[in-house]
Amino acid sequence: MPHPYVLLSAAVSLDGYLDDTGPERLLLSGPADFDRVDEVRASVDAILVGAGTIRADNPRLLVNSPERRADRVARGRPEYPLKVTVSGSGDLDPAARFWHTGGEKVLYTTDRGAERARAHGLAADVVPLGPELDWRRLLEHLHAVRGVRRLMVEGGGLVHTQLLTQGLADELQLVLAPLFVGDPDAPRLFGPGSYQGGRLRLLETRAVGDVVLMRYGPTAPGTGALPSAADHHWLALACDLAERCPPSGTAFSVGAVVVAADGTELARGHSREGGDPVVHAEEAALAKTDPTDPRLATATVYSSLEPCARRASRPAPCARLILDAGIRRVVTAWREPDTFVPGADGSGVLVDGGATVVVLPEHEERAQAPNGHLIGR
Repeated sequence: MPHPYVLLSAAVSLDGYLDDTGPERLLLSGPADFDRVDEVRASVDAILVGAGTIRADNPRLLVNSPERRADRVARGRPEYPLKVTVSGSGDLDPAARFWHTGGEKVLYTTDRGAERARAHGLAADVVPLGPELDWRRLLEHLHAVRGVRRLMVEGGGLVHTQLLTQGLADELQLVLAPLFVGDPDAPRLFGPGSYQGGRLRLLETRAVGDVVLMRYGPTAPGTGALPSAADHHWLALACDLAERCPPSGTAFSVGAVVVAADGTELARGHSREGGDPVVHAEEAALAKTDPTDPRLATATVYSSLEPCARRASRPAPCARLILDAGIRRVVTAWREPDTFVPGADGSGVLVDGGATVVVLPEHEERAQAPNGHLIGR
């Protein structure tokens, strides 16, 4: 099921700490960055913090600018974003400012935690997720039930670590403050975990007062049937490539990208690339890879349209080319309609060959856009 766009926001010292161990909260940002954070808050549908942040910092999580709140209302949105917290135990102080400022609040917890939270009389919608906390289920609920399309996560370090290591964070907005903490007992932004290999992609860097904002996006594909945030990025790129195809009345416009497990792009292609009137996107991309590259065995192919199962123009369909390359994971936006090949089932060919096929229907409309004249749109 679709998830919100998940944006992690944090400020750290030069040596990677979120705070010191003093009685007062260490202010890592300055006025200019606090205003930037307020702007980001005003742009999202919900703001999430973990229970530990509520206990340690007692935050209000408000949009402070009256003008930004008024703009939200003028656009038909609530004055304040939905405030969200997560607690396995449900043991939270009902007097915390989180519950008594701003707009609506929701607590995600376990079945047992829900009993405790309701006994405390917390001023929030209490949503049990089962015997254990489940981040995917939480995000699905926020999207489907609460209509959250953009979610800002402001901590703490454990929450950020869990979302990143589970491949659920679409963006990291990290502010680097020009000071050191140096206390080994102070909280750090990220804890140990199975993070993606390779490098994230840099989206932006800029000075904000005396701090530096760095925005990064993940690149590593998911594993198996579980999609990662980076899967959406690469599939969106495949859809962009489909827009570059020379127009045709007898063949689909498709884009494809081949990505290694560490997030390195190995190749890309699109239909009718290079003036070849019959080349398919996956075929064009795979032709640019080294067939002896060991990374292909754990790579993912992103194709805006399901790879073909049968074709008349070349000896091997794209589903077979992918399998012959040793690739065993494919992410696509759209199953092939019967327009040219009745009963097309490239996914079936791939699955029969031992590959995993992940369909992300959130991208279907974009994948279909350059093909509207072929499917009656």
